[in-house]
Amino acid sequence: MIFSDAIEAADSLVRILPLLGGSTCRKDYEEAVRLVEYLVEHQPDSPLIEMLTAKIDAYENNAPEFAEFNARIDTEPHGVSLLRILMDQYGLNQTDFAKEIGQRSLVSRILKGERKLTLEHMRNLAKRFNIPVSRFVD
Repeated sequence: MIFSDAIEAADSLVRILPLLGGSTCRKDYEEAVRLVEYLVEHQPDSPLIEMLTAKIDAYENNAPEFAEFNARIDTEPHGVSLLRILMDQYGLNQTDFAKEIGQRSLVSRILKGERKLTLEHMRNLAKRFNIPVSRFVD
């Protein structure tokens, strides 16, 4: 019967990828992230990407180690939050945005909330990271 095959396949997948079963172990989370990165590069149409990213999001939203980061992101304008996330993911610092935003001091003021991202900044960042400009709009 198809139901028993599906249940057996799901159980096997959870044994291989415990995060899919709700694991809260950091090691399981990191393995899932590595697998998603691999799949995005080598098998971008895999339905496993969607399943894993949902569990990764849930882990990142609930794990105590991300609580401070999540709280800070929630209080910032959306564009600044996204900029911080991109900096973290790509290992960038304020001097790495000279072409997209300008001098380090301007980037610093934007990150502190003293200045706002302009539409031109948003366009430049969107182009660099290949994401829609709308992701930076508050």
